[in-house]
Amino acid sequence: MILEAFNYAASWPLTPKPFRPHIASSISLLARANRCRAAWGHHEDNSKAHVLSAINSLKQRRTAVVLGSGLLRDVPILELSRAFDTVVLVDLVHLASVRTFLAARRLSNTRLIWRDLSGLDEAVAGKMPEPLGFLRQVPYLDLVVSANILSQIGVGARARLEATGQSASAETVLPALVGAHLHALATVAAKTCLITDVSYRIEDRGGKILEEHDLLAGVPVPAHDKSWDWPVVPLEEARGAYRAVHRVVAG
Repeated sequence: MILEAFNYAASWPLTPKPFRPHIASSISLLARANRCRAAWGHHEDNSKAHVLSAINSLKQRRTAVVLGSGLLRDVPILELSRAFDTVVLVDLVHLASVRTFLAARRLSNTRLIWRDLSGLDEAVAGKMPEPLGFLRQVPYLDLVVSANILSQIGVGARARLEATGQSASAETVLPALVGAHLHALATVAAKTCLITDVSYRIEDRGGKILEEHDLLAGVPVPAHDKSWDWPVVPLEEARGAYRAVHRVVAG
């Protein structure tokens, strides 16, 4: 708790004001990731391996952009930094602990950008969401990685709509946001690497499925090369009562 409090306090002045409300959830995610280190290891390793495969397929390695860089646990940041001239990390929050890691490893070619990648504000205003339009201004862009963020766009947008009394619009807004992200990746002038959880199930101790839910708001699962299970809430995290397992695809 002391380290978490210090991380929060240190992150506050480093974070632009509009993004400070998201620091707490990022700290909470870090705490869970540490508790579930063993259960999440396979997912994190698979995510990194998929990005490394994309890197190895490139002839030019000038600028890479990581969407949803987060805690960098599922991103091979050392290899990205060595391979590219510039690595741009984009997310709502870049914790002080992440910044300390980058500095300690002397990854001076990394750049941090705070950005809402959902496109929700545009969609609510009746505009066509174009959350990744900024990629057109990134010079010498050779790789774009969408790192386990697509499903969170829908989850976060639904929460915001409910909090503002606009939950009725979720049925049309959420698929539009997910579709906009996928369309942007499909049309960007660079190699793309998508990693996302697409659904989850709740199982009891014996493996019986109690619930199943789509995480892409009804949008078809994108074409992918690999898939695996990610025990986001292992039995020990839920005190043996159940486990939540997400299905992840990578393409």
